[in-house]
Amino acid sequence: MKKIGIIGAGQLGQMLGIGAKNIGAECIFLDPNPNSPAASIGSILHYDFDDLTGIKKLCSMVDVITYEFENVPVIAINKLDKDFVHPNSKSLEIAQDRLKEKRLFESLNIPIAKYKEINSLNNLNDAGSEIGYPFILKTRRFGYDGKGQIVINSKHDTHDAWSKLKDHKLIAEQMILFDYEVSAIGARNISGDIANYPVTQNTHKHGILRTSITTDKNKTITKKAYELHSKLIKKLDYVGILALELFVVGDNIIANEFAPRVHNSGHWTIEGAATSQFENHLRAILDLKLGDTSFTKYTGMENLISNIPDDLMNLNPEEYFIHQYGKTAREGRKLGHVTVTAATEEGRLEKLKKVQKIIYSSS
Repeated sequence: MKKIGIIGAGQLGQMLGIGAKNIGAECIFLDPNPNSPAASIGSILHYDFDDLTGIKKLCSMVDVITYEFENVPVIAINKLDKDFVHPNSKSLEIAQDRLKEKRLFESLNIPIAKYKEINSLNNLNDAGSEIGYPFILKTRRFGYDGKGQIVINSKHDTHDAWSKLKDHKLIAEQMILFDYEVSAIGARNISGDIANYPVTQNTHKHGILRTSITTDKNKTITKKAYELHSKLIKKLDYVGILALELFVVGDNIIANEFAPRVHNSGHWTIEGAATSQFENHLRAILDLKLGDTSFTKYTGMENLISNIPDDLMNLNPEEYFIHQYGKTAREGRKLGHVTVTAATEEGRLEKLKKVQKIIYSSS
């Protein structure tokens, strides 16, 4: 039995652990949190993510190492044999810094919003004339689910925004008026084989992903999205699942960011695809044949944020798949998700609306 080391034991680690069982593998996790969700699926070494003692111990117990979130310290990954950990540290380092990410996209001719590196209040005051209002001031590192971001509508907003974020490395990004957002999710194994999932259309609220649905209607968008995904995955010599988030404007796409890991917008693949993103990530890093990525039914996913309404438990479990992560409730925290499948798009929409009515009537 292959043993896989996973740095991080949150809900993504939990789902990777479940995916491992499908291929007869076992996951061992490293995470300092004694109440990690993945404790329900495998053993956890309780060390800090940059603790070399813990990293070495994990290495001694497994055949390969991966990670479930992109804020793993690069210095920890660099302590490992580069052939022993996937995705590689280069991908991790770039994904951790929005400026490095933008520059990589530019080098590959991947369309992006206008941006400006911000190192001073003067830089920030100049950004409006250079990239236009409104724009978003973001921390270059550790920003997720809308954290570390401030919308700048005019020069009057710059002083207050600077005072709040000046202790961080910053970037200003043009605000894109998009039609909708999608993510392109695909896997590449060590041998270089690639398998892509249908494009996922995403809806966010307050910077947090709320709803994802499978969509392959616009063949032009799908083709363009995976052309960019292919450029990126090959340039990085990437192994594993990579998610590329994109804004759609008409028949054009603009890259937002990429995630070097399994992704929230791909949770639908557990029930809705022939092979889940979690299983394919593990297949990729073990250099196994990648599984079928086609969707079996029209599928939608709704995140459960801050609380899990009791009324959800009254839904038919054969039609509504409720995943609870075992996390303590907290405002803005992802506690689980619900997946629905249907034979038609109309059926999917009807089920999603039923879930959303329960969620929003209880909040």
